[in-house]
Amino acid sequence: MTGLDIRLTRLFSRGNAVVVAADHGEHDGPLPGMIDLPQALRAIDARADAVLLAPGMLRHCAHVFNYRGGPLAIARLNWSSIFAFGWGYVEGANSVVVEPAEALALGADLVLVQLCLHTGSESNDARNVEIFSRLTAKAHALGLPVIGELFPPRTKEYTPEQLHDEVYRGCRIIAELGADAIKTFYTHRFAEVIESVPVPVLGLGAEKTPTELEALLLARKEIDSGARGVVFGRNVLQARDPGRFLGALCAVVKEGLAPEEAARRHGLL
Repeated sequence: MTGLDIRLTRLFSRGNAVVVAADHGEHDGPLPGMIDLPQALRAIDARADAVLLAPGMLRHCAHVFNYRGGPLAIARLNWSSIFAFGWGYVEGANSVVVEPAEALALGADLVLVQLCLHTGSESNDARNVEIFSRLTAKAHALGLPVIGELFPPRTKEYTPEQLHDEVYRGCRIIAELGADAIKTFYTHRFAEVIESVPVPVLGLGAEKTPTELEALLLARKEIDSGARGVVFGRNVLQARDPGRFLGALCAVVKEGLAPEEAARRHGLL
C-alpha cells in the first residue's frame, strides 16, 4: 500500500465520508457564515472526515486539524473563474494557486483540483485539462490523493438532461485523467454517473437549500444513488446551528438515518 492509498483510505475509514467545504472566500470573498472563518470552523469537529480549504487558510484554521482523530485537510490547488459567482464569470478559465509540494508543506492530507470542460472554447478546455493533468501527476509523485472536481459551466441554464450529460461525460473524463475521487453535482440519474467511473464519487451540496431538511434529503438521494459521501459547504456553515446540522448530516450519510428522523434527533425540526 502506497502513501497515496493510505491517505485516501483514511478519508473513508469511517464509512461514507462527510467533507465540509469552506473554501468559498477564495472566489467570492467573505460570505455570511464565513466572515470569520477560523471562528466559524470551531463548530466543525471530528464528526467531519475532512475540511476543504483554500491553501492560504490552512495556517489560520490549524485548530481544525491539529489533534489526534481530527478531520483531514484538503487543499484546493487551482482557481477557476467559474466560481466567481459575484462577478458573473462564465468562461471557466483556470490558474494554478499552489503546487502540490507547497500544499503538502502547508499541512494538506489530500488535494482538490477542479476541471471545467465544455466552456465554449476548445483552447480553454485544453488548457484546463493540461493544468488538471499536470497538478495530478505532481500530487501523485508526492503520495497525495487528488479529488477531481467536475464543475460544468452555466449549470443554472441546463435542463436536467443537459446537466446529467455534462456530469456523466465529465466525470468519466476526469477519472481517465487520474482523479482518485470525484466531487460533482447530483443529477436525476446519478447512479449512472457513479457506475461509469472506477473511483469514489462525492455529491456536492451546491447552493444553500431553502430548508435544512431539503439539504438532508439531497444527501440521502446522493448516498442512495451510490455516492461514497458528500461535500457540503454553505448548507453546513450557513445553517442556523452548524454543529447540529453537521450531526444530522453525519447521521444521514454515515448511519443511514432517514432525513426527517435525523433532523428531529438533532433538534432541526
